Amino acid sequence: MNLLKKGLIFTLILSFVLITGCGTNGSGSSTGGQAGAAVNGAQGSGAKEPVTIEFWYGLGGKLGEQMKALIDEFNASQQEVIVKGIVQADYSETEKKLQAAIASGDVPAAVLAANVDWARKGYFAELDEMIAHSPDFNKEDFVQTFLSQGQVDGKQYFLPMYGTTQVMYYRKDKFEQAGIQAEDIKTWEDLAAAAAAMTEREGGKTKVYGWEPMWGSENMIDAVLSKGGRILSEDGKTVMIDSPEWVETWSLFRKWIHEDGIMRIHYGGQGWEYWYKTIDDVMKGQAAGYTGSSGDQGDLDFTQLGAMEQPGWAGVGEGKPVASAILAGIPAKASPEQQQAAFKWFSFFNNSKNTAAWSMNTGYIAVRQSALDDPDFVAYSEQNPQSKIPLMQAAHASAPFQDPTGGRINDALKIAADKVQIENLPAEEALKEAKAVAQKALDSMK
Repeated sequence: MNLLKKGLIFTLILSFVLITGCGTNGSGSSTGGQAGAAVNGAQGSGAKEPVTIEFWYGLGGKLGEQMKALIDEFNASQQEVIVKGIVQADYSETEKKLQAAIASGDVPAAVLAANVDWARKGYFAELDEMIAHSPDFNKEDFVQTFLSQGQVDGKQYFLPMYGTTQVMYYRKDKFEQAGIQAEDIKTWEDLAAAAAAMTEREGGKTKVYGWEPMWGSENMIDAVLSKGGRILSEDGKTVMIDSPEWVETWSLFRKWIHEDGIMRIHYGGQGWEYWYKTIDDVMKGQAAGYTGSSGDQGDLDFTQLGAMEQPGWAGVGEGKPVASAILAGIPAKASPEQQQAAFKWFSFFNNSKNTAAWSMNTGYIAVRQSALDDPDFVAYSEQNPQSKIPLMQAAHASAPFQDPTGGRINDALKIAADKVQIENLPAEEALKEAKAVAQKALDSMK
């Protein structure tokens, strides 16, 4: 739901590293270079057993089933590597257990986890050399926003497994009744005009809201980034959340919700109650559309709904909402042979065929743009056109903000969002207060 939400609830979705390893998979490729040499040498000698590695991942339910199926397919497809999947409760438990494993020196060779600080401390292996020795590794084919999220200080330490972003879901009947075409909504100004046209009132009460943003700071941050706003200055020393891009954007959201009454948010309640209330409004025809996670698609009825990308702003350009990747890495204490085996497994997971299949089966975003050309995905997307929207949006998305204060800047933004969305306070006032708190936190890190 929010950029972390569906990831933690349904455990997110979609894809991993294009290097095309495993030549027996349908997309046909070989790891090549160093990884291929290590594995092929072992096979050619006839003396060595397959390299067995552990892959730790915190996925349950359907995601866990999909992961197990891919592991089984990989193991059956070749004789050089055997992957043993070790299921953890969730992402947090995976990281906790990995921390203990690193301390003991007994680590898995592959793990669905990423930690920038641990990479800087040398706990994860750099992947650039393995990538360089893999001629089929095509960096340009990755969704660049996802690939770059695995880089630390200019070096590739992690590879994207799958991604998520927040897109727009709308009722086809409401759009048709108002004479609105989804493809005509290019800007937030367009969306506001459409929302006004679709809002229905009766007896002084609103029966149907034109749009429902999701509670919290994320939707409004997406809109700010699309307008060219930044959270920090380029040198990372100054908090920028009271700039004109921020004030203008958040002021419009406040106006649309509290003055114009063409939008509303659900907030509070237990857990993700507000999220499901928002979805329910749309499914019951009490709202014409809402902004939600790419991972919502499994819960929605697309006989009634359509999907579209988040808009940009008039005179600025296309939208640049955040797209987040779920990353995997190779612990540095794994042996060289195990590291090569882990890289081969990651290559298999992330070939075009498998990343496309992961997207179709889970609803999250494939990490390779060539997934759009996979024959199965093409056929699926013809029947389910909404499935292409998250990947298309991710191709021009913004990377998630890495809070250098350990979360205090993000917390200040959440408080400011509540003041605007719930308390109807002026955006400029809320953001200036948030900036003072955030700047103090940033300065304390020096």
